Amino acid sequence: MSDVSPHILYVDDDAGLRRLVERALTRRGFRVSLAESGAEGVAMVRAEKYDLVAIDHYMPGQDGLATLQALHGVPECPPVVYVTGSEESRIAVAALKAGAADYVVKSVGDDFFDLLVTSFHQALERVRLRSAKEAVEEELRASNARLETLLKEVNHRVANSLQLVSAFVHMQAGVLSDGAARAALTETQQRIQAIAQVHRRLYSSNNVELVSMDDYLEALVAELEQTWSTPSSPRRLRLVAEPILLKTDRAVSLGVIVNELVSNACKYAYAPDTSGEVRISLALESDARFRLSVEDDGEGMPKDGSIRGTGLGTKLIRSMVASLQADLSFDSAHSGVRAVVRAPV
Repeated sequence: MSDVSPHILYVDDDAGLRRLVERALTRRGFRVSLAESGAEGVAMVRAEKYDLVAIDHYMPGQDGLATLQALHGVPECPPVVYVTGSEESRIAVAALKAGAADYVVKSVGDDFFDLLVTSFHQALERVRLRSAKEAVEEELRASNARLETLLKEVNHRVANSLQLVSAFVHMQAGVLSDGAARAALTETQQRIQAIAQVHRRLYSSNNVELVSMDDYLEALVAELEQTWSTPSSPRRLRLVAEPILLKTDRAVSLGVIVNELVSNACKYAYAPDTSGEVRISLALESDARFRLSVEDDGEGMPKDGSIRGTGLGTKLIRSMVASLQADLSFDSAHSGVRAVVRAPV
């Protein structure tokens, strides 16, 4: 509670009761102003700031309920305690419904003033608690806004840094004469791009914590098609993805898996100088799990179970599957290769 005495406006047409209330409340530590009618009380609230207003119910011309309604039209209206000589519950209920903070029934003696003061203190404490709650909520909103701005900036810088690394790898590949080394660096560059794409999505969207996988995979698949499809060996990539939201680390893991599976299909599913299609599908199987499928119509898995290439892609896929707590399976009934990943959202 503030060290300054609360300033109370008491509105009552009874001059004798106004004087009694003024003396009693002053003795109890309040500063008191008086109004003899509802209209005067509303005008005083418009002209000066009060901590609380007490209104009598029975007043000629404009009763307490009409005054209460008029007060609520005043900007930053203080809390109102309703005072009535009637013990009819309907009046108290009507006052509370109209926005009164509390009500007190008039009685003879100090009991009335004690009840009035108790009601004042409770109403003022509720105002204090509400103001403190609003201040904390505002600070939390401001803090969240600062954190979102910071996360956007972090993601922006990470994306730029990864883009720079990708450019370095591309430059390095360009000066190599060894074809296998160039191919390895090209694949490394694509892996870096798959991760950078996640951070580009984060800093360019309103949600800095979750990645919408349909938009992300659309951009990633477009990059993969540009990388692996050539006029002599065209690779058509078809994507069907639901707008599933994943946290950053899970989006990165899934992006790496898609990158490796699609790259393998583009490289090994079809013979050189022939066209081929690779289909990618992402959908929810339930509220808690999603299903990723990457399939082709090519030659299928090697009959002897051998691994094509260096095996690094296979190791990356297994590592990312483990990080997602996912299951990876291959559909043996499919004519080409169909890899299926099931994981919790």
